[in-house]
Amino acid sequence: MSRKVDLSRYHKAGYYPGRNGFIRALWYITNVLFFKTSLCTWYGLKRGLLRAYGAQIGKRVVIKPCVNIKYPWHLSVGDNSWIGEEVWIDNLTDVEIGRNCCVSQGAMLLCGNHDYTKESFDLKTGTIVLKDGAWVGAKAIVCPGVTMEEGSVLTAGSVATRDIAKDCICQGNPAVVKKQM
Repeated sequence: MSRKVDLSRYHKAGYYPGRNGFIRALWYITNVLFFKTSLCTWYGLKRGLLRAYGAQIGKRVVIKPCVNIKYPWHLSVGDNSWIGEEVWIDNLTDVEIGRNCCVSQGAMLLCGNHDYTKESFDLKTGTIVLKDGAWVGAKAIVCPGVTMEEGSVLTAGSVATRDIAKDCICQGNPAVVKKQM
């Protein structure tokens, strides 16, 4: 028996972006002009713009060029954290990045997914939490609902579909523990 998807029955299952259409459109323009470009390298300006849109941004946060942030009002970043080139923060719900965290170039933090078991392909969302000192490697993916505990590492190109314990190095797709520090 084959499963069929009928996208005309799609349901967002309680998803609400958190601001009105005008603010979302204004953010879209700001995101394109100052974040998704390689022309703007001023970290202070980026921190200020994110704060103006409701993000909680700590001191000395580094946001490299070509970063895509879906909704800044769902973003919290602690002091001294780095967000690398071409990171995609698809925060349909809250993303909490602690202090001294590194989200390396090309990484994706994805707060949404679809229920492939339902004909209506419903949207499912989940908060992502990176606790202090967590490191998401280059081109790694953190899936909805995942918490990376303090000092945890997700290696380059890996996919975290489950929580990562404190001081663990996880690798693969899906990521599994390779070493406990």
